[in-house]
Amino acid sequence: MRLAKPRIAPVQDADLNDEQKEILAPMGERVLNIFRTMVTAPKAAKGFLAWGNYVLSKKNDLPAREREIVILRIGYLCRSGYEWTQHVPIGQRAGLTDEEVARIKGGAEAGGWSAADQALLRASDELHHDQFITDATWAALKAHFSDKQCMDVVFTAGQYTQVSMILNSFGVQLDAGQTLDPDLKGF
Repeated sequence: MRLAKPRIAPVQDADLNDEQKEILAPMGERVLNIFRTMVTAPKAAKGFLAWGNYVLSKKNDLPAREREIVILRIGYLCRSGYEWTQHVPIGQRAGLTDEEVARIKGGAEAGGWSAADQALLRASDELHHDQFITDATWAALKAHFSDKQCMDVVFTAGQYTQVSMILNSFGVQLDAGQTLDPDLKGF
């Protein structure tokens, strides 16, 4: 975690106004700190949730496992301990093994990846470092994914870059019961 305490405090239940309650209601009993922080700006939270829901829904044509490779790689590159901590179990439910999760930290060169997974990792790296996918990496993506899926790679990387910026800059802290991966202590 980059900050030891929040810059923007998550809104607690007792302090929620009606608009904030309405935004958080669909989340049920356990509302994550990211959303409690975002509702400080309700109009922004609504837009953020609409786009985020697209990226995490079946409207995103990337299979869940492949989407989580992109999310985890971006979270790692952005040094977002919160994002990494939230998405490791999501990635595991989507089919990533513990070994694959650990290898995401090393990127496409970590070895053991399929050609499709390497393309996703390279695309994530290029988008993070240059906000552009090179022709060679685009061709590698196209060998395994449709045009819509390639678009969804960019949409997913962009969304989770923004999420990481929000989490890091606002100082969103881990939720109750979570612990930071020891490899990410400097994050």
